[in-house]
Amino acid sequence: MSKPLFQVKKPGLLTTVQDNGRLGFQQFGIVVSGAMDPFSMNIANFLVGNKKNEAVLEITLMGPTLTVLEDTVIAICGGNLSPKVNGKTVRMWKSFVVKKGQQIEFGQPKEGARAYLSTAGGFDVPRVMGSKSTYLKAAIGGLEGRALQKDDILYGVEERPMKSGRSLHVDEIPTYQKKVDVRVVLGPHLSAFPDEAISTFLSSTYEVTQQSDRMGYRLKGPKIEHKTSADIISEAIPLGGIQVPASGDPIILMADRQTTGGYTRIATVISSDISLLAQALPGTQICFKAVSVEEAQEIYEQRDKLIRILEKVSK
Repeated sequence: MSKPLFQVKKPGLLTTVQDNGRLGFQQFGIVVSGAMDPFSMNIANFLVGNKKNEAVLEITLMGPTLTVLEDTVIAICGGNLSPKVNGKTVRMWKSFVVKKGQQIEFGQPKEGARAYLSTAGGFDVPRVMGSKSTYLKAAIGGLEGRALQKDDILYGVEERPMKSGRSLHVDEIPTYQKKVDVRVVLGPHLSAFPDEAISTFLSSTYEVTQQSDRMGYRLKGPKIEHKTSADIISEAIPLGGIQVPASGDPIILMADRQTTGGYTRIATVISSDISLLAQALPGTQICFKAVSVEEAQEIYEQRDKLIRILEKVSK
């Protein structure tokens, strides 16, 4: 059973329904999509008693205004876009009750680029290839395959008993700075770059440009030279892969990345740093630090341990 939960009074800049994406379909040319910041999505779900892969609203920079149509429990995690209920600032990273007739709204972005709004039970939208995620270019998933529009009605799933008042410990809440250190595993096409280019990549500061979106972040900074050509035979693209086209300007591939690509990749962002990167605004400065595969796995295991603990507590 579903129930009308929110009415969209203002849609915001870009508000879409997202979960963990369409996993297992890249070999058929299907883009994964999903939440740009999976950590914030998961925590938002745990705080309202959902499973970690339940769909949430991903809110980019300028948030929507929503009228509450039915009492429910929500949580807002990720970037601080000045969330308010009936004009009063609400605490992030904590679940709380919203009442029928109240207004949820957002103001100026204070920190980060994307907020995630969960509701107890989740949003009732069709699953397409196992996922509720919106992929705008193919117009699939979410609410009719598009971003929210004025007067849309969002339906919620009839939830288990509502759980409110849960919060993430302050020590675990990420902060989003204007300069970010991003850890990478070098390769797989290191042989395409001279040693000087790899040194440039690891010692320079790059800036996120305005030409950045859910598909990828275009960076500007010192050029990365190739030995001969930037082109390779197309191959599968991982999340966080860093392509270097002929221009020498790196591109970090994100949630809506293409399934294959024909440019050399100098490195891949480790999975644990993707969420931090997802909150980077245009103008954010990025420095890359190389780690080994073993170090990346250890970092992942530490983050995954926290996720498992929170998932267990949320049941």
